[in-house]
Amino acid sequence: MGKRWVPLEANPDVMNQFMWGLGVPEGEVQFCDVYGLDDELLAMVPQPVLAVLFLYPLTSLDEEDKEGSVAASSTTEGKDLSKKVYFTKQTVGNACGTVGVIHAVGNATSQIKLVEGSYFEKFYKQTADMDPVQRAAFLEEDDEMEGAHSVAASAGDTDANVDVNEHFVCFSCVDGELYELDGRKSQPISLGPSSPETLLQDAAKVIKARIAENPNSMNFNVMALSKN
Repeated sequence: MGKRWVPLEANPDVMNQFMWGLGVPEGEVQFCDVYGLDDELLAMVPQPVLAVLFLYPLTSLDEEDKEGSVAASSTTEGKDLSKKVYFTKQTVGNACGTVGVIHAVGNATSQIKLVEGSYFEKFYKQTADMDPVQRAAFLEEDDEMEGAHSVAASAGDTDANVDVNEHFVCFSCVDGELYELDGRKSQPISLGPSSPETLLQDAAKVIKARIAENPNSMNFNVMALSKN
């Protein structure tokens, strides 16, 4: 990756100000912390949940896996991925938080009425017929998004640092399937059946397994995009 941005902090306040500024209606949709993955803590998350963002530490295994195992990772190998899934590659370093928000909102546009004339309304219309690589190129050249990302990155509680080893992915339910949307991969990964009502619980199961694979790290964060 040539261009590198300052990473976004895994903080609902930062993410909310970022997406509200780009055209998601304030007060209607917001990110909130998921404090734990057990049923009683998941029950505290406002419903309906439109998407789940997961921040985790990258390992050498992730680097090896970056492109190679999309098919192997899918529990529905051989099944056509839904054409309705909005997916973009990530070509800008440290842009995974922004890409996560783009995936979260882009796969919930039937539930979110974007502000007319806003950045996001124009962005999704302009990129609707592009493939994931073209969308990534469009994003890389987009000064308005880079500026919004920069403002959001400076709004966090921790000192901004371009050298980070954590990565955001998004989980969304599209056409009755749970998808993992990771800009480092070449396409969405289908993880089996899901529904809008069970999206949070279904994503939590996947996230629990990921955390168990890396028991020595505490650098995990889960946020839900909820509709008020």
